[in-house]
Amino acid sequence: MEPVSAADIAALRRFNRYFTRRIGALDDHYLGQDRPLGEARLLFEIGDGLPLRELRGRLALDAGYLSRMAKALEAQGLVRLTVPAHDTRLRLIELTPAGRIEVEEQHRRADALAAGLLDTLTAPQRTELTRALATTQRLLRLAGITVALVDGAAEDARACLDAYAADIDTRFPEGFDKTDLVRPEEVTGDAGAFFVAYEEGRPVACGALRTLEPGIGEIRHVWVHPDARRLGLARRILTELEHAAAAHDFTVVRLDTHATLTEAQAMYRACGYTEIPAYVDHVYASHWFEKRLPDAH
Repeated sequence: MEPVSAADIAALRRFNRYFTRRIGALDDHYLGQDRPLGEARLLFEIGDGLPLRELRGRLALDAGYLSRMAKALEAQGLVRLTVPAHDTRLRLIELTPAGRIEVEEQHRRADALAAGLLDTLTAPQRTELTRALATTQRLLRLAGITVALVDGAAEDARACLDAYAADIDTRFPEGFDKTDLVRPEEVTGDAGAFFVAYEEGRPVACGALRTLEPGIGEIRHVWVHPDARRLGLARRILTELEHAAAAHDFTVVRLDTHATLTEAQAMYRACGYTEIPAYVDHVYASHWFEKRLPDAH
């Protein structure tokens, strides 16, 4: 991957500085209320109530900082902190009636702020901005996702495969038999590779590589969680699998796909895969692809 340029770094930092100032993120009285942005965001995220540790993971907050904010909101009468009888290790946080009223007012003020920012733009300019924001969010989400090589028997690997199987079972007219999934020993160590993508600690995608025959690898089970689709994550997983194939001294990678997975077929073609005759008799395959890898040495 190409190194990040100084110009790209400067552009992102410049935007961050402008936007945080423009929306009042630096003000201790965010949206004109008696609290900073951090506490306001915490109120928004609580919703119908949830464990503090889930909030900590969702917002990537230090446990001590989150605890201090929660106690400050509790002192204001806006939240209630409890410990459930069934698990004394948990601390739950929920909005009080006053907290719900405060969140409604927060929404009203945030909408007014956004409307004020957009009011001076023409309708075409607003459309342009909305599209640019969607692109920005998609790319920043993708940038925040990490892809890790894991053991094929790892809990996250098998969880992803279970989700993949459930997903395609609903898409294939004939359903899907989980015995077709790769075995852990096929995608671990010298035999192959298994990658899992994580977003904020949650597995959201996977892909497997196994040895088909000497010098030839086979890519299997490239899957992305519905919540993380249309980010470009499948291509990123595919690239990692190709790099792993080169590291295993494979000169060719092959894969097959089902007739209903038209989006997968389009992606493979766009990524340089050529359709070939069937290289294996596979009950779920109707299209077979191959890609020759550049010499890694």
